[in-house]
Amino acid sequence: MQGFLPQKVPSKSYSVQSESCDRIQEIASNLPKLLLTGKVQSAINKLSPKDLSIDDLLINQASQDLKLAMSHLSFIAHAYIWGDNKPNESIPSVLANPWVKVAKNQGRPPILSYASYCLDNWFLIDPDEPISLENVGLINNFLGGVDEDWFVTIHVCIENAASKAVDAATKLSFLKESDSIESYSVHLKEIIASLREVNKIFSRMPEKCDPYVYYHRVRPFIFGTKDNPDLKKGLIYENQFDNKPQFYRGETGAQSSIMPFLDGALGIYHTQDHLRHYLNEMRDYMPPEHKLMIEKVEARSNAKEFIHKSKKLKNEYNKCLEEIRQFRAMHLEFAATYIHKQSQIKNPFGRGGSTITGTGGTPFMKYLKKHRDETQKQKIKN
Repeated sequence: MQGFLPQKVPSKSYSVQSESCDRIQEIASNLPKLLLTGKVQSAINKLSPKDLSIDDLLINQASQDLKLAMSHLSFIAHAYIWGDNKPNESIPSVLANPWVKVAKNQGRPPILSYASYCLDNWFLIDPDEPISLENVGLINNFLGGVDEDWFVTIHVCIENAASKAVDAATKLSFLKESDSIESYSVHLKEIIASLREVNKIFSRMPEKCDPYVYYHRVRPFIFGTKDNPDLKKGLIYENQFDNKPQFYRGETGAQSSIMPFLDGALGIYHTQDHLRHYLNEMRDYMPPEHKLMIEKVEARSNAKEFIHKSKKLKNEYNKCLEEIRQFRAMHLEFAATYIHKQSQIKNPFGRGGSTITGTGGTPFMKYLKKHRDETQKQKIKN
């Protein structure tokens, strides 16, 4: 595996044997049942400080164990926050303490972000078979079920399909004006082929993820606390941050590194306005090594400048941008179907969370339209 998925298949269990690791894993595994019965809060509130301790993991420093703990604790915490009739404005010290510790270790805020929801949250059903929509299962769920699994599995498979584009874009970014047109062409064609596969996978979202179920049973658990009208006062992590409320953005596909990386390699820029600020802020929720990869490719790549000088390369470059535009257009279409339309439907149960902002706290429809249109505008005219 390459791209932004972990180099090894994420681990479903801890290599360190301890009672606290067993307890963390047990609670995370039982979240669908605890949420169904309304017992998440009571189950957490009765725990002692040692029950969710990650001190043994921090001593051992096993990378996969720490990623698993970050994912487990993020799911548990979000179930605690969002699993009641109204959001909980604080989480108890027994949960806040280990969550903040492992988040610091991972270089990310203590909130459920894309890395823990998607990148580190899957396994291969048949270890001898490759990643595919027919061979990926999830480690953690909230309510579980086909729709939730499919929604995340689609993203895992997109990351895998995009790995060839990321690899080709990396190589492209190192090319100089003295390199042959063929060198550029090879990598541009690899990006096009990879993104076509990405869009093919993305287009399958409606097959097993119903908009109604997504809106009322998947989306409510992945919100953050920043720019969220349902948690205007933020979230208190007991005995952390001097007990002052914290504001963090929720899980969103905008925290995937694929598109920012390709934008950087291909010289696609987004205008400097408040939406650009959101885009840059999302990088703080990425694994630090992914954020660094984006920054390096942005600083290094002059590919667009050289591509301008060749008609053949212009055509291939525009095909790359067209695949990116199609991806962003599809994302916009799904946002309308899965969120905007669903918010208009009255129902006797469930809640989709804010309809003004996305799960990352952004004005999502405006945000997605802007990126789609700016991608289109930056195609090179012959």
